[in-house]
Amino acid sequence: MEIKKAVFPVAGFGTRFLPATKSTPKEMLPIVDKPLIQYAVEEAAEIGVEEFIFITHHAKSSIEKHFKKDEGLLSMLLKSGKEDLAKSIKDIGGKNAKFISIDQVEPKGLGHAIGCAEQSIDDDEFFAVILADDLIYNKGNNVLKQMKDAAFKNKKQVLALEKVNQEDVSKFGVVSVDSSKGRVSHLNDIVEKPDIDEAPSNLAVVGRYIFNKSIFKFIGDQAGKNNEIQITDAIQRDIENFIGYEFEGERFDCGSKVGYLKANIFHGLANDELNKELKNYLRGISNL
Repeated sequence: MEIKKAVFPVAGFGTRFLPATKSTPKEMLPIVDKPLIQYAVEEAAEIGVEEFIFITHHAKSSIEKHFKKDEGLLSMLLKSGKEDLAKSIKDIGGKNAKFISIDQVEPKGLGHAIGCAEQSIDDDEFFAVILADDLIYNKGNNVLKQMKDAAFKNKKQVLALEKVNQEDVSKFGVVSVDSSKGRVSHLNDIVEKPDIDEAPSNLAVVGRYIFNKSIFKFIGDQAGKNNEIQITDAIQRDIENFIGYEFEGERFDCGSKVGYLKANIFHGLANDELNKELKNYLRGISNL
């Protein structure tokens, strides 16, 4: 089985990054030299995704523009002998990549955003959902590859899980585990942003999901926590058909300013061209 489609909910306003996000979508903020959304698209492309579905807002046209081929820029770079830069902007997402934008007219929550993709998903088809502001670094198989393997082995839909500090559980959807084997957990409940003393565990759901089309019949139109249509509620209604997967990798919460800065520093140090100079600079300011 293959996963050929991925959904990217990108309609939010990114208010925590104002004024930077007043005219620039949060997903277009760069980590070193690539926008967050490109990291997400490349992660999906690595597992064979060819159709990239953006659930967006009419004010976020720069995301669509970023993935359109710019033959003029490409030609200029090639004529200037800048082959590496030309390669970096050619065929983002792969030669067969197809980009679709669906307008989420009102910001009604993550469940509603994912529901907007229903008509683009075929019956019995698995698809991925990626929240671009959860940037996850891997040296080996990326998170979606790990989850895809677990989905097809267990014939279940999959949630990416990460252990978080107990004081942070109220920021996430949190699962209750029936049984675990290795990195796979069989679930019996999920709660959206529970109070610290009511959380069923410290296993949080982070921004990667593998669903099949059955998820749409559980989304509904009833608002839940924070008066939004929560994907957590849809999952809870069909919890027996889900597993959790504790992925390998380091996650950066780029929806927070500190997480975004950490991601830039980490990826800067991982860049061979930048490592030495950046490391020397960081040593020099270590006493601040």
